[in-house]
Amino acid sequence: MAIKDKVIIITGASSGIGEETAKLLASKGAKVVLGARREERLQQISEEIKSDGGDSAYRVTDVVKPEDNEELVKLAKETYGKVDVIFLNAGLMPNSPLSALKVDEWNDMVDVNLKGVLNGIAAVMSVFQEQKYGQVITTSSVAGLKSYPGGAVYGATKWAVRNLMEVLRMESGLEGNNIRTATIYPAAINTELLETITDKETLDGATEMYDQYAITPDRIANVVEFAIDQPEDVNINEFTVGPTDQPW
Repeated sequence: MAIKDKVIIITGASSGIGEETAKLLASKGAKVVLGARREERLQQISEEIKSDGGDSAYRVTDVVKPEDNEELVKLAKETYGKVDVIFLNAGLMPNSPLSALKVDEWNDMVDVNLKGVLNGIAAVMSVFQEQKYGQVITTSSVAGLKSYPGGAVYGATKWAVRNLMEVLRMESGLEGNNIRTATIYPAAINTELLETITDKETLDGATEMYDQYAITPDRIANVVEFAIDQPEDVNINEFTVGPTDQPW
């Protein structure tokens, strides 16, 4: 199995997709390095992984801070000697109409959803270049493929990640770095994303839709496992994933 003994960094690892992915990959023999802002959750998840026979380390990480990303990569290197994969999964979705002018929330989304991904890539790039291999996986969204009212800024950040990852894939091929990429576009998944929405009408609509359609985050963890488990000469760069009955 290609996953066994791989060192995999996961941001946004304290809940939802990040947590489920960490537990799944650890159960397959990966060494998982967890980053998020909530230390108590990271400690709990890491201890659960270890109690189940897995291997895990963690560090409190705010992806908005470049130095936190660098320290997370440093932890992986110092603990396990390498980095095989970084899964850049941290994200916020405080959707609202543009006319609501929630400018602070716009900036938060740009900082976490886009700059957080850039910070992660910057932190790991030299490691991958030196190794001449590596894999970058990101959580985008169907909002990175389609536009919808209330999701202008969130969608803009996710469209940006789409372009960023495609160019990373192309440049890696041109430069001979052997860096694989995978961008995941989830539809309705039961995570903590809705908790960041402060606009009542937007929240009510999103809650109604998620209550009807949403599937569990382990479904996305399975996709991450699949992407990592491919042979090193195979790159599957995009996955659009959602509930079978959701007309996304």
